[in-house]
Amino acid sequence: MIVALLIIAHPVFASDNTKSDDGAVICLPGAYINTVSDCLASGPAQYLTRLAQTGITLPAEPFPIQYPDFALTYIEYQYAQVRTDRAPVYGSLEQAIEGKDKNAIRRIDSPFSFVSYYEDTVIDGARYYEIETGNWMTAFDVSRVTPPRFQGLAFTQTPPRPFGWVLSYLSQTSGYVEAKRTPGNQAKDYTGITYQNHELVWVYDTAEADGAEWYMIGPDEWVPQNVIARVIPNTTPPQGVSGDRWIEINLFEQTMAVYDGDELVFATLVASGLEPFWSRPGLFQIYEKLESTPMRGAFELDRSDAYYLEDVPWTMYFDQARALHGAYWRANLGFPQSHGCVNLSIGDAHWLFEWANLGDWVYVWDPSGETPVDPEFYGAGGA
Repeated sequence: MIVALLIIAHPVFASDNTKSDDGAVICLPGAYINTVSDCLASGPAQYLTRLAQTGITLPAEPFPIQYPDFALTYIEYQYAQVRTDRAPVYGSLEQAIEGKDKNAIRRIDSPFSFVSYYEDTVIDGARYYEIETGNWMTAFDVSRVTPPRFQGLAFTQTPPRPFGWVLSYLSQTSGYVEAKRTPGNQAKDYTGITYQNHELVWVYDTAEADGAEWYMIGPDEWVPQNVIARVIPNTTPPQGVSGDRWIEINLFEQTMAVYDGDELVFATLVASGLEPFWSRPGLFQIYEKLESTPMRGAFELDRSDAYYLEDVPWTMYFDQARALHGAYWRANLGFPQSHGCVNLSIGDAHWLFEWANLGDWVYVWDPSGETPVDPEFYGAGGA
């Protein structure tokens, strides 16, 4: 880590251009955190001092990170999304080719459904998928999906301040996030400095403007809170945690932070439960780990929200049917989307699965206080 830039103030007598109009000696360019009595912190020194007071150094402080093994993003399963209502499953390839509904041995009738398949084959220009031994579906009913390869970050030491990922898909500007010189929407003082999706940034300060929270991510660079998924390092164990290992889920920021030995060791984006299927705040423990498992369920009486998911990878149950798991069907993370589970990318779920032990603590909280805590709002939960 590079510590904040601190240059000891020394008055300069070399030439008259080091003096202000009133004859005071001007400090050398640098950050002067402490009061300076023998020179005037003006010009560059004044600017650098102001930046240093918010933790900003030039050049920017590097992140104490290491990238997880990319091989964690690979998985033995192949997946496809079910695209038609009451999609038929046939008992043989020949029956699938024939395509007669009366030959269907079962149907997948959940509006949100994904299957895993062993192999696919093309016959006479049409593709067919073997989803179980001897069970086939047609490309008319399912389409292949490629799980996103996003990965969080491992840390060599706890970062000195909050940080976060840019979420350009939540920005009003398609494809990027542009910073403003001041927080709020009143002034159209855009900097021309843009940030790309999933770019990692420091969060140096926060401010309220126009009824919303804004984050300062660089010198005179402000962006709205909703386009940053922030992690606030806190190595103090939550109340009730025994030992020095825990997983923190921040429902407001939609991030996960993993602590081991009272140090932040991993952090990433999540997608938690969407109202009214919130992920329940509280302190829990992992009680079951499964390398893969099917998930299905529905909460509405008309089954309009029913889901059917095959081979959900790297699943760790911690609160009834609520689990941490890989979500191969999520194109983007960083905002609530699930039925109560904490969705992760496949690579991040794999990393966590290898790190976590049965009994490890999972602390779920919402610093905004918007997520209900009354048990009457919660059933068993789901994917």
